[in-house]
Amino acid sequence: MPATAVAQASPPPAATYTISELAREFDLTTRAIRFYEDCGLLSPQRSGRNRIYSPRDRTRLKLTLRGKRLGLTLAEVKELVDMYESPRDTQPQLRKFLVVLGAHRAQLEQQLADLHANLDEVRAHEKEARRLLAESAKKKA
Repeated sequence: MPATAVAQASPPPAATYTISELAREFDLTTRAIRFYEDCGLLSPQRSGRNRIYSPRDRTRLKLTLRGKRLGLTLAEVKELVDMYESPRDTQPQLRKFLVVLGAHRAQLEQQLADLHANLDEVRAHEKEARRLLAESAKKKA
């Protein structure tokens, strides 16, 4: 069989990424990517001193950043991402995701309530300060 036929029949090599390519794509520093690696979120192969990231690592990085945007901790993100790599039954993963999202939503709602209370207090102090300034101006006039 000719060599070209063998080459055409074999699957193409899997795409890999350097740390610089991922940093550019996701607008991160290479230091941040190494930090995610230290946290166990990414596990690149090594070629000498160079890190070689797989499509799996790229997906995990994408999910990590999505989780961070949602306000999840890296431990929560890791737990969820690790669960998605387990057997095919997604029921436990979805239940856990709902628990994590529910807790996070409750925290955000409490923070929002605290902010509204703080704004109300600031408005009350502003109103009182304006009233005192107006009284002071009347007394001087």
